Amino acid sequence: MRGLPCLALGLLAAAGSVFASPVERSASAGTFSSVDGLKFKIDGQTKYFAGTNSYWISFLTNNADVDLVLDHLVKSGLKILRIWGFNDVTRKPGAGTVYFQFLSASGSQINTGADGLQRLDYIVSAADKRGIKLIINFVNNWDDYGGMNAYVAAFGGTKEGWYTNAKAQAQYRAYVQAVVGRFKNSTAVFAWQLANEPRCKGCSTDVIYKWATDVSKYIKSLDANHLVALGDEGFGLPGGTSSTSYPYGTSEGVDFVKNLGIQTLDFGTFHMYPQSCESC
Repeated sequence: MRGLPCLALGLLAAAGSVFASPVERSASAGTFSSVDGLKFKIDGQTKYFAGTNSYWISFLTNNADVDLVLDHLVKSGLKILRIWGFNDVTRKPGAGTVYFQFLSASGSQINTGADGLQRLDYIVSAADKRGIKLIINFVNNWDDYGGMNAYVAAFGGTKEGWYTNAKAQAQYRAYVQAVVGRFKNSTAVFAWQLANEPRCKGCSTDVIYKWATDVSKYIKSLDANHLVALGDEGFGLPGGTSSTSYPYGTSEGVDFVKNLGIQTLDFGTFHMYPQSCESC
């Protein structure tokens, strides 16, 4: 296993530094984030950085609301923000509702309009002005905002078969290409994340391992500058009292240590939910 930094995103991070107002930054002011030993290097600083999640910021339709959220992050001293870079639908919603991709076996469409990827455009631009770095995720394991089951509804198969479903994977890669191509030159992007909490219940860990290897390699071929992470929760994380204990086992088809060995993944993640795992 390579020695890689890990980012814990299951809990909201707290920070002590407070700033009065955001600092305006041009697109050229920052640098691409990188791994430096077991820490991250952001805009020339190597250290531990505090961050948080906001799944809903991607679906705000008022730019002032986005600005307010990001200003609060700056005042809180938070540097990294993980957002949903996905919202997949199988039926197009009415005007004014944000969605990023319409999935259909007869012809999928990526929404680049004002209620589509242009919402991400604004978030990336606004984050850049404030020196905030974004982790952008491409698909959800869960059904919220479409998820893998939206692909299954459009292209058939099962959720566990999503990772090897040729039609689903072709459209997933088309979407990845569209998003990465849109922001690959932005230093406001901290990292790309393959999926939110990918699981393949009852599957061999080789399924997600191979998928993550192939997809991360594909992303690096599109964009050699940004970091890439899997987005898993940490199943198989070493240190448990028993390999059969749920969080430390691989029943969900995920092997944390094994996946960290993928050369085109730059860091690991684990999600902590203490209240739901008191007996683990």
